[in-house]
Amino acid sequence: MTPDPDSQIYIAEALGVPLAAVDPDDWPNWLPGADGGVIPLGPASTVPALREAIRTTMERSRRHFLTAVSSTALIALASSWAAASDGTTASFLTQTAEQTEGKWVDEDLVALLEETSTRLTAVPPEQRQHTAPLLDAHLTTVTNLLEHGRYEEPVRLRLHTLAARLAQTVAWHRFDLGLHPEASKYWIAGLHSAHEGSDPDMGAALLGDLAYQASWCSDPGTAAGILERALSGTRHPVARSLLQLRLARALAAQGDRRGMLRALTAAEHLLDASSGEPVPSWCAWMSTADLAVDSGQALLDLGDTRRAHQLIREGQELLPSSRDKTRGVFLTYQARSHLELREPERAAAAALEALQVARRIGAPRCISLVRELVPSFKAFPDAQGVGELLDQAAA
Repeated sequence: MTPDPDSQIYIAEALGVPLAAVDPDDWPNWLPGADGGVIPLGPASTVPALREAIRTTMERSRRHFLTAVSSTALIALASSWAAASDGTTASFLTQTAEQTEGKWVDEDLVALLEETSTRLTAVPPEQRQHTAPLLDAHLTTVTNLLEHGRYEEPVRLRLHTLAARLAQTVAWHRFDLGLHPEASKYWIAGLHSAHEGSDPDMGAALLGDLAYQASWCSDPGTAAGILERALSGTRHPVARSLLQLRLARALAAQGDRRGMLRALTAAEHLLDASSGEPVPSWCAWMSTADLAVDSGQALLDLGDTRRAHQLIREGQELLPSSRDKTRGVFLTYQARSHLELREPERAAAAALEALQVARRIGAPRCISLVRELVPSFKAFPDAQGVGELLDQAAA
């Protein structure tokens, strides 16, 4: 529905947009960011990207029309990142105490921020409502240090690494709450910081997260395009396995069976491959459970229901008890596979457990997944557990 001209003027005033920029016939293209553009990678691009992401949260109450980043802009950003020969920036960006004005940033302060951020990130999901504001504040502090601080090169790299990791965590918080435009901005800001911090593995991780979001938002073409570029930036087999697994899901959603099977084979092979390097922290959780469930979901998308059901069940059994949020998502996949097999009782049991887990830990996107299944359950009103599930989902 297009707002009338007067309403568009009110919207512009609320967003701080000059009235001269308002074109009622060009709704919503005159809105800020409606072109889907992003800050391009380049010299000193991190702070502007971080500031833009932080601003989306600070102004959320009045920015009701924050638009999603366009798929074209995301692909272009991923291509720009992949084109960098080694993921580093020009040497003239190096900042030293003599080159920069501002207060000195002590290594002990950076160590404190790193330690505190790690502990906050490790807090269980059910405590996130308490820790999320602290992580936001840490990211703002790191951004301020990058912009106004004075530091040697090793500290600069540590600050960029910390900013990238914090931005990634904050992005996942926004994603879980369904705040997708905000999540994109934080992942993109993290990509800038990883790029300036000479960390191509982390850059690949952030692109992988943007691809996951694209798949979640029913844009598998964009997801595949991002992942193909992300794969060029990381060499660790576990990291590549995770990216290949996400690529398989994106290809399956597009109906590309051959490409999906090729990606699944690569993911399985890479997960079993040995490496002399430690697994990057952003994919250290990757396991055979994830491989099994996501492989099953990919097969389910292509109609191979029996094999999909077997893999999803096997993965669910292998998943550690500590990963409750993932368990909730996996349970919804299991429920969907039972529905495909016309087993409503088992589907209802899995969906009800998923709903209970999601509400206990505060995971809105898991709750949304269950509610998306509700219309399919209405075809089996007399099946055991379906009535309870419908009541719980409506509550």
